[in-house]
Amino acid sequence: MALFNHIPPASKSLRVLALLLGYPDAPLRAHWPDLRTALQDEQALPAERLAELSAFIDTLARKPVLEVEADYVEMFDRGRSTSLHLFEHVHGDSRDRGPAMIDLTKTYEQAGLFLGEGELPDFLPVVLEFASTLAPRQAREFLGEMAHIFNAIFAALQKRQSAYAVVLGALLELAGEKASPVEVAAEEPIDAIWQEPVVFDGCSSQGQARPGQPQPIHIVPKAARPAHPSSGAPQ
Repeated sequence: MALFNHIPPASKSLRVLALLLGYPDAPLRAHWPDLRTALQDEQALPAERLAELSAFIDTLARKPVLEVEADYVEMFDRGRSTSLHLFEHVHGDSRDRGPAMIDLTKTYEQAGLFLGEGELPDFLPVVLEFASTLAPRQAREFLGEMAHIFNAIFAALQKRQSAYAVVLGALLELAGEKASPVEVAAEEPIDAIWQEPVVFDGCSSQGQARPGQPQPIHIVPKAARPAHPSSGAPQ
């Protein structure tokens, strides 16, 4: 029975996933081959997940640098459904978010881990770094408590056809779950968030009618210009 309950170590794999979900800056890009090697060496993930991650790393390595960086910003910094800040999915902008941040920070500090300047405790790469320090069973239980959030992000990434979905799929495997998409609510376009408030309803760049509505055309007769007394121009 103990054989079936055995959970393989996944500390290296969790750190690799943390790095793959971080901003793809120059130091990280220089280590794409090392990340693949670490995953293969540990073998904490099924073969199909390892193949997906290997293909994902190849994709990142082939793309132009600016495209890789722009894709990351577009995917994770512009939209709540794919946010890597976990409490965004749980608490949103409510007052509960602050105390939850404090509690999670204390959890890290009790384990002897301290956040760097500007780091937030609910940022998924930080969460994975912490999980990588736990014993295999503890790590799986810790991640399993957040699996519903991982699954929601996974589904949102799939809906947007993002290659990053394979990283969340691998994470769900390490949390002891299957990567099963859930229904994701339609997200309001980013431009709509910044549109004029209701007080300006009825105005548009096309005139004083609502956008998309027929625009009235007013024809005003041009007044005759009086001739200059000394002008010889025809009237």
